[in-house]
Amino acid sequence: MSSTAAAPFPEHIELTGEGLVLRDWTEDDLAVMPDLFDHPDTAYWTPLVSPFDEAASRARLDKARRLRAEGTTILLAITTDGGGALGEVMLRRAPEGTELGYAVGPAHRGQGLAARAVRVMAAYAFEELGVEHVILELEAENASSVAVAKKSGFRLLDVPLIKGEEKGRPFVLQTWGLNRP
Repeated sequence: MSSTAAAPFPEHIELTGEGLVLRDWTEDDLAVMPDLFDHPDTAYWTPLVSPFDEAASRARLDKARRLRAEGTTILLAITTDGGGALGEVMLRRAPEGTELGYAVGPAHRGQGLAARAVRVMAAYAFEELGVEHVILELEAENASSVAVAKKSGFRLLDVPLIKGEEKGRPFVLQTWGLNRP
């Protein structure tokens, strides 16, 4: 990332494609967020807090708005019609690259939502933000996320593994990349 500040993100974003509408989180989503994010798999594989309750929902919405205003991160609700949220997709500007991430509620898994949301968000990064490549950072043991990377056209990059610890658990992340078409 260059030393010049990145252009700010739009105040409102709604992306469509692949049978999805990716939209801003709203106050109306606060009640459904625990159903999406308060799950052992989500707690294990993501940095989201656990338990994910009403207070965590408010904090997530506030964080989404703050990060957007700072120009670092976009957090969008994954929907099929602009209505009820089924999960979240993220785009984050970071020194190591433009990173995408996702989480789909347990009741909505197995429908290809994450892969489709990642492809829509990657297209936005390429077409609207002028990004040359996007990355996913994920654990090799997370078979679902590896499948999302492959279905989305990403390839495993030959770069050093990212080692760390979060929530008292060590992790090792692989970096997957997708170049502008």
